[in-house]
Amino acid sequence: MIASKYRFHSRGGVKHTYKDGKTIRGKDINLVFNENIRNKKRFAVVISKKVLKTAVNRNRVRRRFYEAIRLELPNIKTPVDCIFIIYNKDFLNKEFTEIQDAIRVLLKKANIVK
Repeated sequence: MIASKYRFHSRGGVKHTYKDGKTIRGKDINLVFNENIRNKKRFAVVISKKVLKTAVNRNRVRRRFYEAIRLELPNIKTPVDCIFIIYNKDFLNKEFTEIQDAIRVLLKKANIVK
């Protein structure tokens, strides 16, 4: 699980990132990112109730994503706010390496990782 200092703690930061951030679209996932003026790296994972109905499944996918992000943290070079938006329920059954690859591809497209 990702440390608390790498997560959003209010809706204000999330709203600002949605409003002013850039979007990179992937096959099953989107990345909305914006530079962070506070010199921090912050991440969020958003899964709609329309995608996964139960909170148990949404939280399971969210925990797996946070773990994949945690492993990718040393490669992230800039202070940035990132929101991963998942819109496919297949992430519930995907292998962890596939989740890592999906995150890595989006971060490379956004030119965030080394």
